[in-house]
Amino acid sequence: MSKQRVLITGAAGFLGSHLCDRFIAEGYHVIGMDNLITGDLRNIEHLFKLEQFEFYHHDVSKFIHVPGELKYVLHFASPASPIDYLKIPIQTLKVGSLGTHNCLGLAKSKNARMLIASTSEIYGDPLVHPQTEEYWGNVNPIGPRGVYDEAKRFQEAMTMAYHNFHGLETRIVRIFNTYGPRMRLNDGRALPAFIGQALRGEDLTVFGDGSQTRSFCYVDDLVEGIYRLLLSDYHLPVNIGNPSEITLKQFAEEVIALTGTKQKIVYKPLPVDDPKQRRPDITRAKEILNWEPKVERRDGLKKTYEYFRSLPPEEWARQPKEFVSRS
Repeated sequence: MSKQRVLITGAAGFLGSHLCDRFIAEGYHVIGMDNLITGDLRNIEHLFKLEQFEFYHHDVSKFIHVPGELKYVLHFASPASPIDYLKIPIQTLKVGSLGTHNCLGLAKSKNARMLIASTSEIYGDPLVHPQTEEYWGNVNPIGPRGVYDEAKRFQEAMTMAYHNFHGLETRIVRIFNTYGPRMRLNDGRALPAFIGQALRGEDLTVFGDGSQTRSFCYVDDLVEGIYRLLLSDYHLPVNIGNPSEITLKQFAEEVIALTGTKQKIVYKPLPVDDPKQRRPDITRAKEILNWEPKVERRDGLKKTYEYFRSLPPEEWARQPKEFVSRS
């Protein structure tokens, strides 16, 4: 019997590549799609030798054609860090709007179930803590982060429209801060930025006074939650993340302790619209998916640090001139 086929957009990215691994391990035939604007083929080069994997170099903002049957479509194509979506704002808006529309149209034509990667950024700088799925958010649509926030909010609205109007099977995962191997050192997010600075012997940069909080989920836990949501019967948004909350100052101190370096923490002004706190309420995921994170932060950090340390030293230097956020 032929394998069931799944399309994963953003396949060469951090999360997309781990999803490719998971679905191949589960026995699916995986079609990876990426335009490589932020993705890296090295993340999936180990898959090219497999018969159950194929790759399409394509921009999902343009019409998508995939011959043959599809069981699932997972839409993970999008710039996902402030460095990226401030540099390529139009592409960020297009992949969340046109790209989502194209993926939904493909899923409808194939009678496939569609899962979209939404984000905790739809909550903006939240006035409710922790954030439940019922919270509508506090987003500045014309601020520097608006191109990403509103692209994802539109993505959710379009997905629900296809579900309600066309009866398409859809799933929506709201992803909170995630980390692990295959992150980019130069994407501006807190963990790779801190580790990159430690590797280069630089002081660690914290914005504001470092009291803003984040909740970090290891990638293996996240992928497990996504997989369970896809196979569930639940069509409304579900938060997937780790509710263990930590200030960015504390997080920087953990990285310094992990790397055994002697750097100190330096402080810079807080960027515009930078969220002050971010923590998921995962009650819905626990009840519906029987899911909660398993990997302790100290263990996940060690694995992630070993990955970054294994990269060629010349890559340690590939940092943006100025970090704009610590998402």
